[in-house]
Amino acid sequence: MIPEDPLLRIAGIVNDSIVDGPGLRLTVFLQGCQLDCPGCHNPQTHDQNKGDLQTVSSVFSLVKANPLLSGVTLSGGEPLLQAKALIPLAKQVKDAGLNLYVYTGYTFEQLLSESNSDVMTLLRYVDVLIDGPFVLAQKSLSLPFRGSRNQRILDVMSSLKERKAIPVSDEAWGYHPD
Repeated sequence: MIPEDPLLRIAGIVNDSIVDGPGLRLTVFLQGCQLDCPGCHNPQTHDQNKGDLQTVSSVFSLVKANPLLSGVTLSGGEPLLQAKALIPLAKQVKDAGLNLYVYTGYTFEQLLSESNSDVMTLLRYVDVLIDGPFVLAQKSLSLPFRGSRNQRILDVMSSLKERKAIPVSDEAWGYHPD
């Protein structure tokens, strides 16, 4: 059972982000990651004992306070380490009519094979998943919303339905490489 207002361990929150998905976003950087990818953009988020504890309701109050948001992005660290506590936040985001993007260092295939019920429940609320670890040898500054060529931008609903990774089309997520 999920507590009514669970605590999240947060490394930081950025309001009005334009780099963590299309449109204006509230980006929540979750604290804790076990992947330790060489060259990680956010190594300060790895220690699972650091960061600040905040309730889901306090985080969602930031969402409600900004009527210009297109959506919310969960990044990290590794957000899926806190999947159970993120479920109520994801539900509130979707109920508010906003889209939800999640960055994970795991691949969609890994998530399917592990069959973690909390992760699977959370994914049902996610619109777009940017999956895969950051790979320094594949780093690219020209890729929209990701750091290395191996990372994919996935349509979660289609991917869950098909039980395989389905990329989001450029048009569907608003990217226009003019």
